[in-house]
Amino acid sequence: MYAIVKAGGRQEKVAVGDQIEINRLKDDLGSSVSLPAVLVVADGAVTSSPEELAKVSIDAEVVEHFRGPKIHIQHYKNKTGYKRRQGHRQDLTRLRVTAIETGN
Repeated sequence: MYAIVKAGGRQEKVAVGDQIEINRLKDDLGSSVSLPAVLVVADGAVTSSPEELAKVSIDAEVVEHFRGPKIHIQHYKNKTGYKRRQGHRQDLTRLRVTAIETGN
């Protein structure tokens, strides 16, 4: 059984026991988070209707908060003397999926 969930502005494929990295959440370490389902596949049956997905609950636990790798951004325009350097590190949260309950 696996599910596609909305998490951190993206869609992720998850199964029980998987760990995913999403944009930073404000929840504390060890706290439980519920993720909205977009699609659920269980025993070959695909569930995608909003009425059925309202019954599905996907629970995850916050494992850690960390920062992603540094991204170097460089702007340059030829023959004008314009150059600019910038960096960015995204704040991330690692979640462990603990349960996928279909509510049937």
